[in-house]
Amino acid sequence: MNKPHLTDVKTLRERARQHIEAGAVTSDYGGDTATAVRILNAALATEIVCVLRYKRHYHMARGIHAGPVADEFLEHANEEQGHADRIAERIVQLGGEPDLSPNGLLSRSHSEYVEGDSLVSMIKEDLIAERIAIESYREIANYFAPFDATTRRMMEEILAVEEEHADDLAELLQDRTQGPKV
Repeated sequence: MNKPHLTDVKTLRERARQHIEAGAVTSDYGGDTATAVRILNAALATEIVCVLRYKRHYHMARGIHAGPVADEFLEHANEEQGHADRIAERIVQLGGEPDLSPNGLLSRSHSEYVEGDSLVSMIKEDLIAERIAIESYREIANYFAPFDATTRRMMEEILAVEEEHADDLAELLQDRTQGPKV
């Protein structure tokens, strides 16, 4: 019979007692934790910049049709904050420190902070930022795939929400520039 290769329980127990100060990072973690933390801190900065941009757009949305768009901006801001919290928690689990310093935040972020001067320009800038996040998070998930299933899964889950955001924004943009689909 083909039995799966599983480590015996005695060995697992012995390994678990070694280096317990490392928390979730066990001896079979195949990646470099310093690199993992650096990559995740860039994703964290990206999420924080997105929160700030969405919050500004929420507060600055004006016009007779701005209500639903502002509501979408606020919903996205709150979801991006949740992403930032998840990423920060994972950084700590990997033995690192989340870099929440405002100093250099924009240089660490993959996306830019563009304010926009109209509802349409705000939607466009948020859509551009989501598209950047989609590409970079797909690359990050692929980077972690060979050695860190937990981080890969987290990034894929965040990626799925970013894709939803991009779809929402593309629809809002189309509604404001071409009218609703018939």
